[in-house]
Amino acid sequence: MEATLEILKPHIIMLPSPGMGHLIPFIELAKRLVLNHGFSVTFTIPAETETGSLSKAQESVLHSLPSSINSIVLPPLDLSDLLSADVKPETIVSVMVNRSLPSLSDSFKLITSTHRVVAFVVDLFGADAFDVAKEFNVKPYIFFPSTAMLLSLFFHLPKLDQDYTCEYRDVPEPIQIPGCVPINGIDLFDPAQDRKNEAYKWILHHADRYKLAAGVLVNSFDGFETGTIKALKESDNPPIYPIGPLIRTGGNDNVSDGSGSLKWLDDQPLGSVLFVSFGSVGTLSSEQLTELALGLEMSDQRFLLVARIPSDNGMVFGPQGTDDPFDFLPEGFLERTKDLGLVVPSWAPQVQVLSHKSTGVFLTHCGWNSTLESVVHGVPLIAWPLFAEQKMNALMLEDLKVALRPKADGRGIIRRDEISRVVKGLMVGEEGKNIKSRMTELQTAARNVLEENGSSTKSLDELANMWKI
Repeated sequence: MEATLEILKPHIIMLPSPGMGHLIPFIELAKRLVLNHGFSVTFTIPAETETGSLSKAQESVLHSLPSSINSIVLPPLDLSDLLSADVKPETIVSVMVNRSLPSLSDSFKLITSTHRVVAFVVDLFGADAFDVAKEFNVKPYIFFPSTAMLLSLFFHLPKLDQDYTCEYRDVPEPIQIPGCVPINGIDLFDPAQDRKNEAYKWILHHADRYKLAAGVLVNSFDGFETGTIKALKESDNPPIYPIGPLIRTGGNDNVSDGSGSLKWLDDQPLGSVLFVSFGSVGTLSSEQLTELALGLEMSDQRFLLVARIPSDNGMVFGPQGTDDPFDFLPEGFLERTKDLGLVVPSWAPQVQVLSHKSTGVFLTHCGWNSTLESVVHGVPLIAWPLFAEQKMNALMLEDLKVALRPKADGRGIIRRDEISRVVKGLMVGEEGKNIKSRMTELQTAARNVLEENGSSTKSLDELANMWKI
């Protein structure tokens, strides 16, 4: 009888792009659909390695999920033709999804033979997989795990591509994206910075296919991106469902604190600590890391710094070998700041750090998961974008007056005195009080949209009820 009930339960197939940053919001969406609406879910995940296995972090989080959420790892792919230096991450992810379509079709055949599949939800790079959904007569949806601003750009990009023949960074006036603050071309997301690169062509390709979606779920909310969401809903694009903020959940009890971060925070005064972290793959150049460390020291403010091995391209993937991140810090820095700060290598339990009473400010790369986690916990930001759409996110956060952004010099380096100035300004200055107050208002808005009658809850309810029919 139980097996029969499981078969009759409405089922959703999800296709997140590779990487923890994409998987995390999908997992939170799946948990909400399973626990609040009675669905079951299968993740179909392109393999990130030649062996066809997932990363340890992915395996760990997937094994911890409710029994109604299953996963299938799609067979490994030959990506040897994508190893040249000019191949961007957006190209690699798009090609991985495209080449996984035959195995995705096999997975669909297996899942639809035992489950009542009512919807197929893909990531922002998964629009090619709509063809598989069509083959099995399943409605395709996009779950856009970034901002409504970036989603608006995706929908608007084909028109921009026609309007301008030069590189967007050379457009003299700010570019107007529907419903958004005007943005200089140089601040558009990375794939738009080189129109001759395959990454830009792939983004255009996805943007063109977005109109084939039955709807788009976006990890944002009214009260945060009000004007952008309104413009999206009033456009002739597919229906928009703002369902955020979806962030990682879980208290201190079920998290490993091998870094000692939480224990150290317990001994610090209320709201006194600056948390410095650049996400799961973000890193700084050696010169910039030195300036950051010395700027933190100059500020004379308490800090918790997640240190990574430097890299000139702003990101680093996979294991870091035998090098010690501490070896790249300025000589004597750890000794001089031992009474003021804590430096941990590579990782800290971010959600628990942001929710800790001692954390006062977050210096972040402005990745969307990190930004939403900060908003939910009411922690004001120092915006330090590195790659992807992070400059767009930083611009929006500055416009909302919940973040300060330090200024770089003519070589693109943010110097120690500027870092010290911004840190002190936000931690103990008058400007910081206004930003903290505004972030508290945004935190309240984030809480309200997830209440029983909140706009994000009702948006997901509407979609779930439609899928159940």
